[in-house]
Amino acid sequence: MSALGRPQDMFSDTAIQFQPVFSQWIQNNHALASGTTAPGATTSTSLTWGGGDLVAVGDKVALLPIPLGTVDFLVHHIHAFTIHVTVLILLKGVLFAPWQGNFEAWAQDPLHVRPIAHAIWDPHFGQPAVEAFTQGGALGPVNIAYSGVYQWWYTIGLRLFEVSSLAWTGHLVHVAILGSMGEYVRWNNFLSVLPHPEGLGPLFTGQWNLLAQNPDSSSYLFGTSQGAGTAILTLLGGFHPQTQSLWLTDIAHHHLAIAFPFLIVGHMYRTNFEIGHSIKDLLEAHIPSGGRLGRGHRGLYDTINNSIHFQLGLALASLGVITSLVAQHMYSLPAYTFIAQDFTTQAALYTHHQYIAGFIMTRAFAHGAIFFLRDHNPEQNADNVLARMLDHKEAIISHLSWASLFLGFHTLGLYGHNDVMLAFGMPEKQILIEPIFAQWIQSAHGKIAYGFDVLLSSMTSPTFNAGRSIWLPGWLNVVNENNNSLFLTIGPRDFLVHHAIALGLHTTTLILVKGALDARGSKLMPDKKDFGYSFPCDGPGRGGTCDISAWDAFYLVVFWMLNTIGWVTFYWHWKHITLWHGNVSQFNESSTYLMGCLRDYLWLNSSQLINGYNPFGMNSLSVWAWMFLFGHLVWATGFMFLISWRGYWQEYIETLAWAHERTPLANLIRWRDKSVALSIVQARLVGLAHFSVGYIFTYAAFLIASTSGKFG
Repeated sequence: MSALGRPQDMFSDTAIQFQPVFSQWIQNNHALASGTTAPGATTSTSLTWGGGDLVAVGDKVALLPIPLGTVDFLVHHIHAFTIHVTVLILLKGVLFAPWQGNFEAWAQDPLHVRPIAHAIWDPHFGQPAVEAFTQGGALGPVNIAYSGVYQWWYTIGLRLFEVSSLAWTGHLVHVAILGSMGEYVRWNNFLSVLPHPEGLGPLFTGQWNLLAQNPDSSSYLFGTSQGAGTAILTLLGGFHPQTQSLWLTDIAHHHLAIAFPFLIVGHMYRTNFEIGHSIKDLLEAHIPSGGRLGRGHRGLYDTINNSIHFQLGLALASLGVITSLVAQHMYSLPAYTFIAQDFTTQAALYTHHQYIAGFIMTRAFAHGAIFFLRDHNPEQNADNVLARMLDHKEAIISHLSWASLFLGFHTLGLYGHNDVMLAFGMPEKQILIEPIFAQWIQSAHGKIAYGFDVLLSSMTSPTFNAGRSIWLPGWLNVVNENNNSLFLTIGPRDFLVHHAIALGLHTTTLILVKGALDARGSKLMPDKKDFGYSFPCDGPGRGGTCDISAWDAFYLVVFWMLNTIGWVTFYWHWKHITLWHGNVSQFNESSTYLMGCLRDYLWLNSSQLINGYNPFGMNSLSVWAWMFLFGHLVWATGFMFLISWRGYWQEYIETLAWAHERTPLANLIRWRDKSVALSIVQARLVGLAHFSVGYIFTYAAFLIASTSGKFG
């Protein structure tokens, strides 16, 4: 690598010298050890090189090679730390703070009592603040819970804090279902209360159908014996009419049904024991006979096992997809009792999981790029599916580019056309396209609103008649009701926003895939792999190589990811608050043009925040109003680092230093080393962090205040 050149010190003629050992660097009191000057070194506008392996100290720059074992250690511990922060700190806050809450009172009347997250111990802002935040029937100032934790506890059988729910894995049958029927399992009776009148008899005699007989009736009141049946494993379908959540006995059946194939599959594949199929043998045998995939999956087993970044990439990609699916299912198929009627919690949980999914997915591709740079062995993977992906990367990238361009021009063209028509007083000339295919799919599954008369939506079709004894009885009812979010009615405005979101998804994917597949090299810079995950703008003394490192792709894609999730959550929230308010026509009419989105969603719903506090006083939304302002300020600060780059700040620093040195009083304070502006990579990181955090703070405050301000 030395032949490629190293940057010189910016402020002296001393060329950079290599520093081989970190401990020696420390012992030398920050003085560089003797070494060879890199031939062909030129001045550079950056102090980072080779993916952050350079450390600037004083007016010298040292290269610190990190051993592979240390890298594994760091990666393991960084991710372990992340998980511990999430699990121990955040979950602790959700689970233990409500000891100051009102769970017992909420459990008595979940529809009218607001759940309390925790008390505000030390309100600083006087009596108006105390009065504004004394809510939910509390005696003092409190915060309201939007995490869904009360609904979760209530569903699994908790009723009082001092009573333990025996466990979490057997429990839907042994605790939660019985609790939902008014039969509470406690430490003093858990050995005598049977989950089903027949006990284990039906299980051992093969009469499993008995466990589904006598299900809860439609008049059943959750938490009581009124209308309750004796079934514990059912296939009713739909939602409980009172709680608007899935039937608890359906949930139990679902988990039991999934457990069986998982148990079987779990024993099919070999782990530490010599039973089951070898994953390596399966992978190496997986060679399509047509020959179009070359050696198939040969070499992948060892490649994955020997690369922690490959493993992380796969795990994070899977987790990201699952997290987004959780967001989609928590509102459309709510499992927790009464959560479907707590609109602010619904909105908060959906948005939370979508943003988390976005960050996890981008991290997956970041580790994929690091795998290609650090762990990929082309000889080991010659002509297998991994090599084929690299061989065809131009086709993959160009097709994603074409899809993104098509979606971008056509979607923006439609929105722009509609705005012009509205602006000139001709709303009837908007281009509105019905999503016929999507409506047909909904109709085939039983939705009758569109009049397609096909499959399950046709009362006379063979499918409908043959399926009356097969389909879940409650399915057709719930699909055609308007008081839930399952199979929402869709029209032209959904067609437009669907393609806007598709544009965001395809562009985000394009940047991520290109960043990973081009991480080792491209036609412009074939030796990119020699310079690590990130390298300075304009590369090693060559022009025209800005924004082509894997880090640059990750940096750029976070903006597109946030942009896309913004469109997703704006769409979801706007459609739902109009549905909940009984005013869905506002969404239908205003969401077909951009000014309608800005005016009737963002501006109109910001009124709760703009009036959170004013000269006449404050209310319980004032903290969200302040967070809304604070989030905007953090977000805007990011642009200072993203737009004004390194040269501006270095020149600014030089000017300040010049003025300082010529001011007698200021000159009493001297510095050992002249200040250096952030490198481009460092400034982008700072800007990206501020942009992301501010963006999320702003929308979180907007979402919660606009929803809770309307619905309490």
